[in-house]
Amino acid sequence: MRILGIDPGLRSTGFGIIEKKANALTYIASGCVKTDAALSLPQRIKTLLDGIGEVVATYQPQQAAVEIIFVNVNPQSTLLLGQARGAAISALVLANLSVAEYTALQVKQAVVGHGKAAKEQVQQMVMRLLNLSGVPSADAADALACAIAHAHGGQGMGALATAGRRVRGGRML
Repeated sequence: MRILGIDPGLRSTGFGIIEKKANALTYIASGCVKTDAALSLPQRIKTLLDGIGEVVATYQPQQAAVEIIFVNVNPQSTLLLGQARGAAISALVLANLSVAEYTALQVKQAVVGHGKAAKEQVQQMVMRLLNLSGVPSADAADALACAIAHAHGGQGMGALATAGRRVRGGRML
């Protein structure tokens, strides 16, 4: 099974693709879809939508996992981040992928063993778990960590079915 992990961001959305065969995880690819801050918000959203769509078309994942955003001190930043996350989820759903959602706490716990792990710890554990020769960027590592959490049997906060229905805790919302 090929899994695409997404770490949403308006400036830089991290992506990471892994493959799971039995209990083995294999690194496929990772990187970032970056937007130009000089562009308008709608143009930046389109860049993210197109970029994630291109990643899906290139690597053909069967499932996707997206990190849930946390509420920042600055409400405007939270709103912008939410729009970037929405663009990423839209690209995934348009490609008919099921989408699982994970909090940063769940991802860190699955990869590092505790939810208060620092970014550097996540990067190091992703490097070890996937047997990488170098440390991935923070955004790519977070995306790979999200994919790893999903591969380890997580269902996230509930799967987002391709039909657009949300399931949380086994109940249809």
